[in-house]
Amino acid sequence: MFKNVKTVVVLLLWGAIGVNAQNKVPLYLDDKKTISDRVEDALSRMTLEEKIAMIHAQSKFSSPGVPRLGIPENWMTDGPHGIRTEVLWDEWKQAGWTNDSCIAFPALTALAATWNKELSSLYGKSIGEEARFRNKNVLLGPGVNIYRTPLNGRNFEYMGEDPFLASKMVVPYIKGVQSNGVAACVKHFALNNQETNRNAVNVIVEDRALYEIYLPAFKAAVQEGDAWAIMGSYNKYKGQHCCHNEFLLNDILRGEWGFKGVVISDWGGVHDTKQAIYNGLDLEFGSWTNGLTWGTSNAYDSYYLAAPYAKMIKSGEAGTKELDDKVRRVLRLSFLTNMDKNRPFGSFGTQEHAQAGLKIAEEGIVLLQNKNNILPINLSKTKKIAVIGENAIKMMTVGGGSSSLKARYEITPLEGLKKRIGNQAQIVYARGYVGDPTSEYNGVVAKVSLEEKRSAAELSAEALKVAKDADIVLFIGGLNKSEYQDDEGFDRKELGLPYHQDQLISELVKVNKNVVFVNISGNAVAMPWVKEVPGIVQGWFLGTEAGNALAAVLVGDANPSGKLVFTFPVTLADNGAHALGEFPGGDEVNYKEGIFVGYRYADKQKAKPLFSFGHGLSYTTFEYGKVTADKKQMSAGDQITFSVKVKNTGAREGSEVVQLYISDLKSSLPRPIKELKGFEKISLKAGEEKTVTFTVDKTALSFFDDKKHDWVAEPGDFEAIIGASSTDLKSKVSFSLQ
Repeated sequence: MFKNVKTVVVLLLWGAIGVNAQNKVPLYLDDKKTISDRVEDALSRMTLEEKIAMIHAQSKFSSPGVPRLGIPENWMTDGPHGIRTEVLWDEWKQAGWTNDSCIAFPALTALAATWNKELSSLYGKSIGEEARFRNKNVLLGPGVNIYRTPLNGRNFEYMGEDPFLASKMVVPYIKGVQSNGVAACVKHFALNNQETNRNAVNVIVEDRALYEIYLPAFKAAVQEGDAWAIMGSYNKYKGQHCCHNEFLLNDILRGEWGFKGVVISDWGGVHDTKQAIYNGLDLEFGSWTNGLTWGTSNAYDSYYLAAPYAKMIKSGEAGTKELDDKVRRVLRLSFLTNMDKNRPFGSFGTQEHAQAGLKIAEEGIVLLQNKNNILPINLSKTKKIAVIGENAIKMMTVGGGSSSLKARYEITPLEGLKKRIGNQAQIVYARGYVGDPTSEYNGVVAKVSLEEKRSAAELSAEALKVAKDADIVLFIGGLNKSEYQDDEGFDRKELGLPYHQDQLISELVKVNKNVVFVNISGNAVAMPWVKEVPGIVQGWFLGTEAGNALAAVLVGDANPSGKLVFTFPVTLADNGAHALGEFPGGDEVNYKEGIFVGYRYADKQKAKPLFSFGHGLSYTTFEYGKVTADKKQMSAGDQITFSVKVKNTGAREGSEVVQLYISDLKSSLPRPIKELKGFEKISLKAGEEKTVTFTVDKTALSFFDDKKHDWVAEPGDFEAIIGASSTDLKSKVSFSLQ
């Protein structure tokens, strides 16, 4: 009757799942049909047990599909900067694979510091290809929580203090990732601005600040980036945990913004079955890691959205409407990702990805100070270079929490400098201080042992001796990814540099005035010696090609064009969260500074920052013309265009970030002095001039009126201000809204 075994198998499968009479293919497997139709067809074939299984984890990083119907599992991966190594099914311990070493991309602070939307797209495309090749269909990133204070240990994973900048940089990243059939899971929604007591702290914030500062990047991710997934945060808001928060998830995310994607819990972020059912959560991960049923078998079946949910349905305590909605969204995720037969295959650990990371790193590095043109290093006149500091030899792709990576390789700053300079100058290294001597993290062994038997005094003496007769001293220090620095789960305790670096830098300047400080960090630091050190570079965490990128900028192969994405305050008192609000608080933290975050607070207080938001120097110079407007008045449904000429007046090609700020001269509610509402990065050859234009509508003039619960653009007078930073303002033009 049957000619072969294959025919029998196909008929048995069709008999189990039902057949579309017209196409001879089950509707949910027919990719010519709409995703909505396919979802409904698949849902109609599922049992209660299969539906419950789909909405919670089955391992550390996966959730079940429906094997009977051929619907695959969902596999998640950390993180926003590279594809995490494989771990064991039930443990965080590495699985011991030999083919899971990824390309480590620069941290997202460095990406944001490029102010380059095209590079954000390249970043997303590249990391999406790596995730796709490893058969992950959800990338747990990017992060867009706002930089409220320089003490937040997780700031390095985010995109800075300004909601407009974060909004514009996150959208191309998402589209780049999702072009590979991999969902971007934007995190952490919302108000996750500290690591201290992060699983329990309740955030108190006024609606204006919520909507104007902390939500815009998430809104852009949903409405402009079409993100397929969102991750809830650990903290509470309005007394409810954010992974099942009625106001954030039901009212805002789905109600106001129309989000159609999947809401995924942070690992261990679920605390209540009833709230998880009704308050917008779709996929639960990691509850076992928080000790819910620690050490028991089938722990995943005890998750809040597992057996307890099924029991409520069977007893009649809960219906199935919410369950079906959750499963619909998870099925949609599958059809967009691992059930899309046309998605590309991806690639992993490639030189192409490494070069993408190198380009992003070079453009993200920020030249903060360059007195006497100490940089770039003139190799024709330099015989001896002293390199000092632990961060010159320390791997920064490991540590820091969930973003820790097993990179295919990492070029340290010292390696990069030696490779680039070669025999053109002598390079002498001295450690100078001991920070974290750990030489192994999560299964990754450092290429250079950091164990140290010498005393602090001996290390300091060696550094001073090496520096004394050098032509230039490169102090490569800053923070690292250890506890209480740039590290998930821990906030910093102070603004100053750790490990007595400030004292060592002050001593170095006494023996050699030609010191360049390279700050490896994702956070601002205090610099009490700033007037004595001629060269200062913000070096970030730059990933696989870190050393090559830094060397290229320091010797002038690459012209620095990065700009700061957060304000460097002189002291914590110059930061609104510390001056007016609370940090880190206790069981509650009150954002009393409201909308006055970062440069908004500095402007309000007329406090001069150490380095301003948007600041960054170049090895060339730029001259700005006067900004003009195409009209003096605009109506509510109108647009207005501002134009400014920018000329490269130096001797070499360079890139400049032209920034547009809008100032509301009179408002019924308090407003910042000015707010970023446009930016454009342009490349100019020596002597070249370009005209930069910005077109805005009333949204750029609006504020959130919490009494009306709506955005309002009040008629009146405004100014458009062009700047090279938030304090280096070039010209302005007045206009009005009728």
